Amino acid sequence: MATTEHPPPSRLRTWMLEGLSDMGKGARHGARTEPEPTAHKGQRWWRVMCLTGVDYFSTLGYQPGIAALAAGLLSPIATIVLVIVTLAGALPVYRRVAEESPRGEGSIAMLERLLSFWQGKLFVLTLLGFAATDFLITITLSAADASTHLVENPHLADALHDKQMIITLTLVALLGAVFLKGFLEAIGVAVALVGVYLALNVVVVVVGLWHVATAGHVITDWSSALTAEHGNVFAMIGVALIVFPKLALGLSGFETGVAVMPHVQGDPDDTEERPAGRIRDTKKLLTTAALIMSVFLIATSFITTLLIPEKEFEPGGQANGRALAYLAHEYLGNAFGTVYDVSTICILWFAGASAMAGLLNLMPRYLPRYGMAPHWARAVRPMVIVFTLVAFLVTWIFDADVDAQGGAYATGVLVLISSAAIAVTIAAHKAGQRNWTIAFAVISAVFLYTTVVNVIERPDGVKIGACFIAGIILVSLLSRLARAFELRVTSVTLDPMAERFIRDMASRKIRFIANEPDQRDKAEYREKIEQIREDNDIPGEDFVFVEVTVLDPSEFEAGLTVRGEVLHNRYRVLTLESSSIPNALAALLLHTRDTTGRTPHIYFEWTEGNPFANFLRFFLFGQGEVAPVTREVLREAEPNRTRRPRVHTG
Repeated sequence: MATTEHPPPSRLRTWMLEGLSDMGKGARHGARTEPEPTAHKGQRWWRVMCLTGVDYFSTLGYQPGIAALAAGLLSPIATIVLVIVTLAGALPVYRRVAEESPRGEGSIAMLERLLSFWQGKLFVLTLLGFAATDFLITITLSAADASTHLVENPHLADALHDKQMIITLTLVALLGAVFLKGFLEAIGVAVALVGVYLALNVVVVVVGLWHVATAGHVITDWSSALTAEHGNVFAMIGVALIVFPKLALGLSGFETGVAVMPHVQGDPDDTEERPAGRIRDTKKLLTTAALIMSVFLIATSFITTLLIPEKEFEPGGQANGRALAYLAHEYLGNAFGTVYDVSTICILWFAGASAMAGLLNLMPRYLPRYGMAPHWARAVRPMVIVFTLVAFLVTWIFDADVDAQGGAYATGVLVLISSAAIAVTIAAHKAGQRNWTIAFAVISAVFLYTTVVNVIERPDGVKIGACFIAGIILVSLLSRLARAFELRVTSVTLDPMAERFIRDMASRKIRFIANEPDQRDKAEYREKIEQIREDNDIPGEDFVFVEVTVLDPSEFEAGLTVRGEVLHNRYRVLTLESSSIPNALAALLLHTRDTTGRTPHIYFEWTEGNPFANFLRFFLFGQGEVAPVTREVLREAEPNRTRRPRVHTG
């Protein structure tokens, strides 16, 4: 391709663009790569589970309180429903997702294969909007809850009163600083945090269960109140099913578990094309995390419901957003409670790390490939700054309130899980697996019901998701528009006949004619040559026709294969397939110049019709205002006018 001299980049720019997205293992800056068939190096699955766990397990910091507010005395029963949905629904779905997208693309990649052209791109952008909602709200909600634990600590309550917003923004900024420094080494920190946090929760749960067992009236009072309020077991189960969608935050770890999948080590003989060990170990990761979390969810909802007065769960109450911390202080003293608070604050703060990892793995896989983000979107540090600033804005909008962000968080989680369930249902159907298709279809129906109920009860969640979607689509389309005149061709390959045509012309003047193929009969080519000769006042017939067929105009960049053929025993024709006619022609001209050392010429007809309408045809469908756009692409790719291929229009 064309090479052009550029001044050396500044040290700041070099540092900002150093490396690529560690999370995504993506393409190098400005290029598109295919997976390399080399052994994948990463971390043991249980260590990566801790990276997922800082998001998944940290929900214990606020999930019991949310469950108590949503279900009241029915919280343990509703939580059992949540666990059943987790183990019988979400877990099988994401084990299948891990098989289908072992590079961490998740269900979005599975659904992307079903749709092509612009409808596929817009559908993916919509899902990315919900993914951004999920991951960004994870960062802000976790930081807000961490600051709640800090502000509500008895030793610090007076000093930190009314400073929750500042503390939350500081925690978000510190998280961004960690990623600017480099994150992959921080998996060790996640292992330590998860280990300490789960150990402390085991202590709190055991002590809580002991108090429940020794104070027999607690269970009696709870069961009597349940019977008085709901009448019978069937009514209790019915109400639990109704309130279950409000507990959906407890499902938050699965999408993150797949997003961090590229970090799983797998077997020594794993390759990017066939990472059997990575898939197997990711299934272990997902299953182990789900089982651990299920035990904790049931136990913590039980002890918090029975041991904490209902009024303390309300906004302003001492257990609001920190039910287990309340029990730690109440039954184990302020010293242990403070240690528990510190552990909770650390894991909640670091929960944003796994969410940030998910964002940095997901976004660079799609937006730059669609041409809907600048080249720097493939690098970690610029994206970290963007996501951190957005997290600041979300924190400010929600006033660092945990309860206020719950609806948006649950909506993002449920939409992604529902899309994953639908994706694996389709995958099972295509694979001819009838039983799995039925099972996944039932699971999809459950999650769709949960999503719809959540949206109806908490419409603010889908509103926030819609804002993210609108923002991503708008920025993406503007970026695509700004990059419309890039070369967009990663490589040019000529078959032997095409090479022969160009090598033959290199000894003379290289002249191409851009032709829109119609009947491809002898008259079409004869008339085209006559028209070009007349319009440009040039003699002879020493031309090679170039014909471009547009495949998927929504694709942004790809390699270009050029094939040569002789039609009607007289006319030399080069055929190309691309997403854009002008960009393909420009790439061919520059490749010809670089391989022959001669300046090629190309001849066009003027495009009839409204110029603006023709530009829209080029932007959306890859064809339209071909001649001037080809010249503009060449001007962008080669600023040196003396080295630029010549464009003639008559």
